Amino acid sequence: MTVSRDGEGATGALGISSTSTRRSPNVIVALCFAALICDGYDLVVYGATVPSLLGYERWGLTAMEAGAIGSLTLVGMLIGALASGAASGRFGPRRLFLGSMVWFATAMGLCALAPSPEVFGILRFIGGIGLGGFVPVSVALIIEFSPPSRRQLNNALSCCGYCLGGIAAAVAGILLLPDLGFRWMYALCLLPLVTVFPLALRYLPESPAYLMSRGRVEDADAIAHDFGVERTGTASSESSGSDSASMRAILKPAHRRAATLFTVAAFCGLLITYGISTWLPQIMKQAGYSLGSSLMFLLALNAGAMVGVLIASTLADRVGSRKVTATVLLLAAVSILMLSFRMPLPMLYVFVAIAGLGTIGTQILIMGYVGTVFRGTLRAPAIGLTIGIGRAGAVVGPIIGGWIAASTLGYQWNFYAFSVFAVIGMGAILLVSTRTSQNDGKRDAHEPVRSAIAPN
Repeated sequence: MTVSRDGEGATGALGISSTSTRRSPNVIVALCFAALICDGYDLVVYGATVPSLLGYERWGLTAMEAGAIGSLTLVGMLIGALASGAASGRFGPRRLFLGSMVWFATAMGLCALAPSPEVFGILRFIGGIGLGGFVPVSVALIIEFSPPSRRQLNNALSCCGYCLGGIAAAVAGILLLPDLGFRWMYALCLLPLVTVFPLALRYLPESPAYLMSRGRVEDADAIAHDFGVERTGTASSESSGSDSASMRAILKPAHRRAATLFTVAAFCGLLITYGISTWLPQIMKQAGYSLGSSLMFLLALNAGAMVGVLIASTLADRVGSRKVTATVLLLAAVSILMLSFRMPLPMLYVFVAIAGLGTIGTQILIMGYVGTVFRGTLRAPAIGLTIGIGRAGAVVGPIIGGWIAASTLGYQWNFYAFSVFAVIGMGAILLVSTRTSQNDGKRDAHEPVRSAIAPN
């Protein structure tokens, strides 16, 4: 039996097995999938409940105030994502995964008891910090434990949990909102505390790269052997002994340009993702559809993302992330623009589904892309930095939607604005160098990105 330096046995906190039997990385994929269902539900539930919140006479919310509350969650996520790199380096990805889950589930669940919109907004902000820290570390763990040929696919499989959570929020809204109101929708956010958390506590392993950065070579070797993965980094790596060293390494010239381009793409993608997710039910209600039909659009958005990203991620593993991600952003621009036109309902659902791939699906691809370019102890901080700064777009998206909803402009202007940002994001991805894209996941942990700008 392998014993950790902390003296814990084979079934202890590190997740080291007591036998030599190989463990499948599907364990990590399944745990992240289940946790991201809760993550997706907690985010999308706000968009599903916006019409009900606006109609709640006791609070008297305006469209601008609803947009501001939606953005508070995303401000929290920005803070959480930016802090995730240092937190991962100090506490380890496993503890950050578990702690973030308890954090966001508790705060979001307490929204069910909020006595005022101010308290509701504060709780959404606090919950957003946990959500922001959770996503980068889950993606980093999946990519670290996955073989290079399945990194994007495994990431997409787990992140489909986010899409399924969005679908669950839409279905719960259809079933619960008419009779029970919005509070029961938020009470469901407490479920991961009694479902996913106990399983993750028992089965989630620690990152070998993190253990190596702490000089815990035997523990790292044991976990890497159990899961059949290559151990990366050395006990004297650049991240050892300093929680901020990895972040400084990402900001060096060798990595800075690639990180900047990824951040621009993430900003645009998150802007359209959260702008549309937050306001789609209300936009479609303004367009003349009933609340139930409007929530069906939210369901189609997430279903399209879930199905489409599995196809796109499989292609990304085969032909490279750059081409596939840029193509998906182009699809986002076209499909979002098409939503501004009146058309038969079945065709409208098709374009909403394609928009789901181009918005939610794009974020999954970008996170996987960053995780394959930055390796070892740079992976979680790079994803956290990219998505963290990109969260500024997530904050801006709902505000843009709220401003347009409160203005005299037609609902179509939401789609015009969001399609422009999709084109900008596509341009950023196309500027990532061909060399970097061709070497997705094949570079050594700290080999620099030689050129982050594509040659003319």
